Amino acid sequence: MTEKILILDFGSQYTQLIARAVREANVYCEIIPFHKKFEFEPGLKGIILSGSPCSVNEENAPDVDVQQLITKVPVLGVCYGAQLTAKRFGGLVAKSNKREYGRAILERKKEDLLFNNVDEKSQVWMSHSDTIKELPDGFELLADTESIPVAAFKKNGTEAKALYGVQFHPEVYHSKEGKKILHNFLVHVCGCSQDWTPAHFITDTVDALKKQIGDRKVIMALSGGVDSTVAATLIHRAIGKNLFGIFVDNGVLRKNEFESVIKTYNELGLNVKGIDAKQRFYDGLAGKSEPEEKRKIIGSLFIDIFQEESKKIAGVELLGQGTIYPDVIESVSVHGPSVTIKSHHNVGGLPEHLHLELVEPLRSLFKDEVRKVGRELGIPAEMIDRHPFPGPGLAIRILGEITEEKVQLLQDADHLYIKGLKEAGLYATVWQAGAILLPVKSVGVMGDERTYEFTLALRAVTSVDGMTADWSHLPYDFLANISNEIINNVRGINRVVYDISSKPPATIEWE
Repeated sequence: MTEKILILDFGSQYTQLIARAVREANVYCEIIPFHKKFEFEPGLKGIILSGSPCSVNEENAPDVDVQQLITKVPVLGVCYGAQLTAKRFGGLVAKSNKREYGRAILERKKEDLLFNNVDEKSQVWMSHSDTIKELPDGFELLADTESIPVAAFKKNGTEAKALYGVQFHPEVYHSKEGKKILHNFLVHVCGCSQDWTPAHFITDTVDALKKQIGDRKVIMALSGGVDSTVAATLIHRAIGKNLFGIFVDNGVLRKNEFESVIKTYNELGLNVKGIDAKQRFYDGLAGKSEPEEKRKIIGSLFIDIFQEESKKIAGVELLGQGTIYPDVIESVSVHGPSVTIKSHHNVGGLPEHLHLELVEPLRSLFKDEVRKVGRELGIPAEMIDRHPFPGPGLAIRILGEITEEKVQLLQDADHLYIKGLKEAGLYATVWQAGAILLPVKSVGVMGDERTYEFTLALRAVTSVDGMTADWSHLPYDFLANISNEIINNVRGINRVVYDISSKPPATIEWE
């Protein structure tokens, strides 16, 4: 029986951070919208109420029956969750004299399990406009700050499970001992055993896959990326050769990627068929320069090829996918129930076309957890640690029309760039990097000759999840050397520029 913490989401931008902090403590957790009904399963050890952009005093403010929850399990309210708790038990929550946002120093007033091994004064992060002015009867103040009278509290009494509230965000980086506070709630208050590890996940998942799949066949589109590779390896552990992988060379992969990925899949023992479909994609993309049109052509051709290959395998009933937890969370709205995964998270929209039952072994994991599981499975580091790569590949890194010659030009330049990052020890410091071939030619001088060749843009960003990203401050010496390397070795490019725009307002990819 897997122990579980449930996080009721009231719409906070930080809810996923709570889940990540809980997972880092080797405790399994799930996020659900606050209004979704759930069962108090035997493994449920506690509930965390998230923050929210709403005020508890608004009409139709998000609400849950905290009184009923604590008859079953311990509860921790975070920010809005704390204010909701105080209000429901008769406390006073009102607009603060000033918006409380940013760093504050938490001062402990009492010893408590929640603050075990936490300093008497500790930096925390505030983000709220309402504040708890008065605690309900039977509640005890645990901590305050210079500007707010109630920063942490608990409910006294033994008639129910433990109930805590904190008006700061322990889950964010700026709360220096926030993860320690969450750890104390999980271990000392809820009694979690912290046994949810990658090895534990693999054992449980393979068992679950065996039960779901039985002796049926699974087909899966593979890309060489982390998610699909880890998902396929788990399914293979469960059903062996009954997993049929399809890896399509769409002509816009990175240099030598098709061959190297197939080689790795063979070494992992996966049953994968490689399809050389380069020419079909080049023909389909000929004369097309609009980004969305290029994406649609690649997606449509991929579906056609995948369907053709799936028909060659008799009796396929299931479709494997590398869906991960952020895909699932983002598709379930706090403001209304939905179970639809966003179409761009599905492989080319395949489920709608093939009408197959889905197998998604990673749908409970975050990206960093997928990598940990991949390492535990023995997947090579170069595949586990590789940067994200767009589904349409180099087609959206060649601005304008796609030709085979342009693809080869970009493959060669991109190869030198990525190789250079790795040799300089910079690859792991960057979240995503790639080269972009611009539809711009400029004059250059090489020896005694004037050239008129393409311009190449280099892109490198730092990020946690790709939602926001900052441009990577790569050393000038590295950029100078890689520019010379590309211009001297890739005939057709005579100018290299570096993209220093962040997301937002720019996007990571150019198309």
